[in-house]
Amino acid sequence: MSAIEFDLVPLITKSNLADEQKDLPAFLLFDKPFSWSSFRGVKLIRWASGIKKVGHAGTLDPMATGLLIVGIGKGATKHIDLVQAQTKEYIATIKLGEATASYDAETEVITTKEFTHITKASLEEVLETHFLGEIEQKPPIYSALKKDGKKLYEYARKGQEVEIASRKVHLISIEILRFELPEVEIKITCGKGTYIRSLAHDLGIALDSAAHLIQLRRTKIGDFDVSLALNEAEVKAYFGKVDHQTKEL
Repeated sequence: MSAIEFDLVPLITKSNLADEQKDLPAFLLFDKPFSWSSFRGVKLIRWASGIKKVGHAGTLDPMATGLLIVGIGKGATKHIDLVQAQTKEYIATIKLGEATASYDAETEVITTKEFTHITKASLEEVLETHFLGEIEQKPPIYSALKKDGKKLYEYARKGQEVEIASRKVHLISIEILRFELPEVEIKITCGKGTYIRSLAHDLGIALDSAAHLIQLRRTKIGDFDVSLALNEAEVKAYFGKVDHQTKEL
């Protein structure tokens, strides 16, 4: 979404924190902390703003940090689908040689495989060959997607097996930022609906090894960068809540 498309809906970022006029409805850029659910971020902003109609444009798992675009008021939330459709950029740290059921560090390691045969060159080749353009991807069973009226993680927590259909996602670019076995750090630009946890898991298989995601940060949505996003204290300050005020979220 370009800045032009936000002309009718104000945007709250670090650049206008000092504005006395609090224009609502609005979109707010929030830097979600580690361990917070996305909904906890929504509840913070709902409480601080006093507006009940608040929603976010794309879930981040609790272990992930980074940019969450939050619509405040009906005039913003009605445009959330447009925001969700924008490209996303992530910085992901992946540990090779170990797989987990959740595809991240939230669950225990269930598979261990050799990884020392992997080189930076072989990683680059696999990424270019298998993880660019339109690909088929299966979401993790530890996810909030629904099947037969139940969230997938409900099946997973009960140890129930369930068939998960693959779906097409679009990977625009992948860049290796760090290669220090058993860890690699990559920057991913992708389309809507991409699961970086699934990408990590599938990458391990493609490298004749195993892998899981150990750290994730969303750095961009469309043209908007996490460097402009507000933290918890800044959200409170913007809406006139003193920082020591607390709210069970």
